[in-house]
Amino acid sequence: MAVDALLAGTPVVLILVLMVALRWSAARAGLAGVAATAVIALAAFGFGRGVDGQLAAGTAFGGVVAESAFTAATILWIIVPALAIHHLQNATGATEVLRLALGRLTADPRLLAVLIAWFFALFVEGAAGFGASVALAAPFLVSSGFPRVDAVAIPMVGHAIGVSFGAVGTPIIPQVAATGLSGLELSRATGIYHVLLGGLLLTVVLLLVRRALPAAGQEHGRLWPWGVLAGASFLLPYHLLSRHVGPELPTLGGALAGGAVFAGALLVARRTAARTTAGSATPTGAALETEGGPPTGGARAAARAAAPYLVLVAAVLTTRLVPVVRDTLTAVTLDWELGGRFTGSIAPLYHPGTMLVVGFAIGALLQGTSAGAVWRAVRTTVGRLGPVAVALVAMLAISRLMVHAGMTDSLAVAATAAAGGGWPLVAPLVGALGTFVTGSATASNILFTDFQVATAESLALPVPAMAGAQGAGAAIGNIVCPHNIVAAGATVGLSGQEGDVLRRTAWIALAYALAAGVLAWWFA
Repeated sequence: MAVDALLAGTPVVLILVLMVALRWSAARAGLAGVAATAVIALAAFGFGRGVDGQLAAGTAFGGVVAESAFTAATILWIIVPALAIHHLQNATGATEVLRLALGRLTADPRLLAVLIAWFFALFVEGAAGFGASVALAAPFLVSSGFPRVDAVAIPMVGHAIGVSFGAVGTPIIPQVAATGLSGLELSRATGIYHVLLGGLLLTVVLLLVRRALPAAGQEHGRLWPWGVLAGASFLLPYHLLSRHVGPELPTLGGALAGGAVFAGALLVARRTAARTTAGSATPTGAALETEGGPPTGGARAAARAAAPYLVLVAAVLTTRLVPVVRDTLTAVTLDWELGGRFTGSIAPLYHPGTMLVVGFAIGALLQGTSAGAVWRAVRTTVGRLGPVAVALVAMLAISRLMVHAGMTDSLAVAATAAAGGGWPLVAPLVGALGTFVTGSATASNILFTDFQVATAESLALPVPAMAGAQGAGAAIGNIVCPHNIVAAGATVGLSGQEGDVLRRTAWIALAYALAAGVLAWWFA
């Protein structure tokens, strides 16, 4: 049994070594992992052998490829329009309009950091994911006076709570396939960890902000009351959306709703300060613009710039909460089966990717974007998808091979014997490890959700709680992942100082994962 577990874990260890020690890309390491997994599955676990002892490897491996490619396609259907919106927003200047609108709300650089590193970074994470949030937030913080290391570390911490539902819920998709649970069930199981622990991340953001700009506290006053408002205004809608809608909107919708509340409070504070200073009534729109508040035209420009995201939110809410619309869209499904063991299913009209396409198309029309700009955004996105697609299919193939060959079951038996009833305490650390290695919460969920499910079933633990622990751990792993730190640092010229960022983020990642483990143990 120990030998079986050692062999079953070899592909995971191989990927760890190739990506961390040798710094191979996810695509290259994934292909090597597929080859190793196939050899082990065939030679040591008898994968592909029929009841008569004859090899049926062609059908078996074909089924694995079909499952992997199908699930990868359902994920890419989200990634393509999400990144297309992102590229279009950058090309048309809409992203810059949104960032400037935020900058006009307050003269306090600490509150601006909360807006950028908490609300804006979470908004981009919920809409696009895949590293876009910190890459956009860090340069803005540098331009606002933050040292480069802090400008990267602060949004790295701030955006992590939203990663579980990033890119309109992409990390949940492979978990749906692996667990058989619905998206809403997984959203509830994962979201509760972040709702209870997310305040830790915001607290660290505030501490890092105070440390980076100590003089601002003397000039602008207390920061903590604003921190309480920021936490509550995001976490409440985040909780409601994860509890009642599904995985598509908790991060995006929470950032939009919470950001609106926080921005409104900042405007009230500015008007009050201006009225006190002038000793007169509420300033007019022109006076408010002079004081730095957003003029009416600026508000209209910001709403226009946010059009694709606003359409997306409306589409998701309508299709999830209006029964007649939901039932009509979910009635159309594409299902397939191969050899009685390999299956796949999708409701294409209800899929989050379809909602993103709607947001992309209608948003571009509302913005008056030219057909040429739309086409260039799509072409740019598709042109960069090659390595992502290869990595996705490879990681999924490793996961499905391990499941169908019984390798995951062997690992679960070994984990059961080693950890016993204490497994929930370390379950989030497994998710964080997966993201640390692969650079992606989605990839971590692909690699380890089957393992978490098998271990939970072996120990008679609740599968939703363990899947949620995996998803929460995978999210927090983002803030210590070398890939993400290097990519974000490159946007502000941080080469050679990435270790300083890691030293600021590693302790909170460990503390968060351990706290999530305590919650998982409690839920179990």
